[in-house]
Order: sequence, then C-alpha cells, then structure tokens
Amino acid sequence: MKQTWRWFGPDDPVTLAHVRQAGATGIVTALHHLNDGRAWPQDEIDKRRHEIEQAGLEWSVVESVIVHEHVKTRSGDFRTLIDNYKTSIRNVARAGVRTICYNFMAITDWTRTDLDYPMPHGGTALRFDAIEFCVHDVFILARPGAEADHPADRVEVARERLKTMSESDLARLERNLIEWVPAREFVYDRESFRRMLDTYRDISADGLRENLAAFHQEIMPVAEEEGVVMAIHPDDPPFPLFGLPRIVSTHDDLKALLDAVPSEANGLTFCTGSLGANPANDLPVMAKALGPHIHFAHLRNVKREPCGSFHEAEHLEGDTDMIAVVAALLDEERRRGGQIPMRPDHGHAILDDLGKRVNPGYSGIGRLKGLAELRGVMRTLEYGRS
Repeated sequence: MKQTWRWFGPDDPVTLAHVRQAGATGIVTALHHLNDGRAWPQDEIDKRRHEIEQAGLEWSVVESVIVHEHVKTRSGDFRTLIDNYKTSIRNVARAGVRTICYNFMAITDWTRTDLDYPMPHGGTALRFDAIEFCVHDVFILARPGAEADHPADRVEVARERLKTMSESDLARLERNLIEWVPAREFVYDRESFRRMLDTYRDISADGLRENLAAFHQEIMPVAEEEGVVMAIHPDDPPFPLFGLPRIVSTHDDLKALLDAVPSEANGLTFCTGSLGANPANDLPVMAKALGPHIHFAHLRNVKREPCGSFHEAEHLEGDTDMIAVVAALLDEERRRGGQIPMRPDHGHAILDDLGKRVNPGYSGIGRLKGLAELRGVMRTLEYGRS
C-alpha cells in the first residue's frame, strides 16, 4: 500500500522533513487557508504541490475539498458552490492529484469530547465520552428535543455528572465539541451553532441521502472526465449527534450511496476508526465486500466502552482486527494491480510530543509508531504470500 501522511500545510508542527524521516512517501493535504467553498486557484494548488515535491515527496491525496453546508442542505448559493467544487476537481487533477477524500457530515467534522485523554502508558488519546456529550447536548446547549435522543438512563447519569463538572470542565467540553474542528478556518459559538442546527430542522436522513445523491450526480461526471476518484469519508462517530442525520455510518449506508450513483469515480475512504466505533460494523467483511470501491484508507483503531463511549487505541489494538483489514486491502491491490494509499491516523501523544503544540490526533511520534506497526503488518503479509 502507498504509505502517506496527513500534513496540514506550512503551519503544521510536523514538517515535511519529519514525514520523510517517518518513511512515508505520499502527502495527504488540502489548501486549508482557502477551504471555505471557493474554487481552488490553479496557482495555489501548484504552489502547494511544488512545496511538497521540493521536500522529496508526492502529493498523493487531497483531504479535503470541503463540501459547504449549503450544498448539503441544497440551500442558498449551493449551485455556485457546486460549480466551484467542479473547478477544484479539475484544477487538482491538472496538478496530478487523482484521489480526493471528502465527507458529508452535517455541520460537524469528527467529534470528540476529550482531546487529551490520559492513557495507562502515560500518553494521551482522543476520546468520545457519551455521558459528557449528553451533558452538553441536553443541559448546556439545551437543544430542543435533545433529551428524547438519548437513552433515559444516560440522561440521568449525565444529570449527575453535570453536578461534578467545574466551569472549566464545561468550557473545555464545549470548546472540543463545537468551537474546535480540525482544518477549518471558522468556529461556532453556542448561538451560531444553534442557528446552524436549525438549518437542518426539516432534513431527515432520507432527505440528506437525496442531497448527497444529487451532489454526486453533478460531480462524478467531472471526476470521471478528469481521471479523479472521489473517496467519501464515513461519519465520525458513526451515529447521530445533536439530532443531525448520519448517512455514511454502516455497511448498508456505504452500499446505498455507491448504488445511488454508479460511477468508477464514486468510492470510499475506508476509515477503520470511524466505522469501528459502531459494533455492528464487521470491518474485515466490509473491506472484502467493498474493496473495489475503496480508493483510500485511514488505518486506526478504537476501543469501545460501555454506553456508546470509545477512545483511540493503539493501531494494532482496540476492537478492530487490523491485520485482517490490511490483508483484505492487500488482496484488493493484487486484484486491481495498483496501490491503495493509506495513512496512519489519530496517533497518541507520547514521548517528546507531550506538552508540545500539536494538532490533536496528529502528533508526529504517535503516528510514526502507528505507521511502523502497520508497515510491519504489510511486510509480513506480503512476505507470507510471495
């Protein structure tokens, strides 16, 4: 598999030189400073590609060209925004990048309650605490109808948890849930987040699926024409949050979106962490069944906890059989005769990264450890089949 690395651009504390030292050869990045729905200019794309190539690396995957909320809701200037998206696809293709990862999550990107959860080994991890999420949704945000969206026993536990939380605890929780999102140039406060939620008031899961299919019907012909593959990222976590519909969370969801707009360009980012947080998802089975449509892989592991909580585990630990997943992806590579780009995802903060400025989940040493472990798995499997 093509070993790649998520890089957030010139301001990323993990530099391109660090990426080379980690042994990755491909870069996964975006024009984060322009990722607000506008068309990406060719000169800015070429500038970023040149910077990557000067470091001896290749720009392998765009992650992500943002899908604006107006596109997801089919409101406002969504047609102009879709035209901008088409232009970005064409310009990225002209720069030689042929894989685009994106998501269709309503309002939120990946969501965690804790960005530095202490682990037994002394490092920290990302964590989603379902009780703390309930505290915020029901009692702090006070979203209308929120209590009915959570199990009654969870609401009662959350009510008691709230009594133990300080003002700083609550501020940290709200910051993590609605103010901070990776690689986004804007943030919400409580009132603006409530207003955004209201824009989805009349959009059901079926309605959002229809909007995704309509978006795909417009962009997939452009991607086909340009020789680009589109790789949608699953919902993270793979269950509804804030009353918003989730439509890219299960095996059936993925199959439905592929069937709705059949196209060689319409494919998947197989994120083992996002999908693995749902115990109903059998990831080795999904990797085999959906293999021809997998254009990109995020390899990470999660450990599910009681009541819907989970935390990021070591790459080869957790609840997903990572070796079986990698074996299925290597089988798919042999079938198609080409590499699938992969990257280690959401590493722990360990060693010298503790206390440093890092993008949460994207510390250098934790991902280096994960990549080394995954590389060992790939080498061993390849040797055993040679």
